[in-house]
Amino acid sequence: MATTKPIRAAVLGASGYTGADMIRLATLHPGIKITALIAKGHAGQSLAQVFPHLASLDLPKLVTPDEVNWNDVDVVFCGLPHGTAHAEIAKLPDRLKVVDMSADFRLRDPKAYAEWYGAEHSAPALLKDAVYGLTEHYRDKIKTARIVACPGCYPTAVLLALLPPVKAKLIAGEDIIIDAKSGVSGAGRTLKQNILFSEAGEGLSPYGIGNHRHLPEIEQELSLARGAGVTINFTPHLAPMSRGELCTCYVRFAGKATASDLRGELAKAYATEPFVRVVEGGVTPATQHVRGSNFCHIGVFADRLSGRAIVVSAIDNLVKGSAGQALQNFNLMFGFGETTGLKQLPLFP
Repeated sequence: MATTKPIRAAVLGASGYTGADMIRLATLHPGIKITALIAKGHAGQSLAQVFPHLASLDLPKLVTPDEVNWNDVDVVFCGLPHGTAHAEIAKLPDRLKVVDMSADFRLRDPKAYAEWYGAEHSAPALLKDAVYGLTEHYRDKIKTARIVACPGCYPTAVLLALLPPVKAKLIAGEDIIIDAKSGVSGAGRTLKQNILFSEAGEGLSPYGIGNHRHLPEIEQELSLARGAGVTINFTPHLAPMSRGELCTCYVRFAGKATASDLRGELAKAYATEPFVRVVEGGVTPATQHVRGSNFCHIGVFADRLSGRAIVVSAIDNLVKGSAGQALQNFNLMFGFGETTGLKQLPLFP
């Protein structure tokens, strides 16, 4: 059962897009009181100065980690970039629970982390305490975890679509091709040339071809589900929209499986899930149908190529792909109803 006292929360990395959405969602949660907003580069500024759309909230100014009274904090939502989160989380008092939205605790093998992120993990001892935070598939472990490593946005959309049929041996573990597209907010709030309006607008461009850092995370989880190694072909694209994510997965059947079998397995796996919806046959998932919400829509289509199917999933990369999933995991960790603070319907148009 959830405590009757509010859970005191700090947002680490409060000046980024995931931090902003975390604040937006957490302030509407009846069991959360935000006691610290942490952002080194914006320390001393009010929330209204950093995010005018949140100006109506009565929250403390942004501070550095050294200025926080950790005795006034029960849980930390971390929205720092990869490569910086592990060092900051290692400094936190052991009693604090952490919901990490960065990539620093998602890979179970520190050698794999060093290979894909270009630097050694500074807190490898904490990896054993971290639970992968794909809520629908690790619910029981998340409930008792100290550190929850929320999946990346691409892995969230892909794994929700593929884990059930992979576990059920309905699709082959090889020849999986994933074509993914995300809004530019997925690149973060730091100034980068490729996400300037004149660079990203009115165009569509692939990036991280063959070596995107979410690739090993997807392979890690699919391999665990299959009980054998899985290698995927994954190409992400930058789409001219602020938020939203669409993943189109091309898969080959195992044995005599059919697209109907895949759809049935997904429907069974998510029958009681509040945020994952397998859409009706013939309906195509789209980012505009989940925008601003914690929902994931999944559709299954038979390919015209014999023995293959196309599985499409759509999420909001900042909500189900980050802050919403983090809040969903928080609810499990502290005994709240899983949908608490997350019942916002999608924004349309």
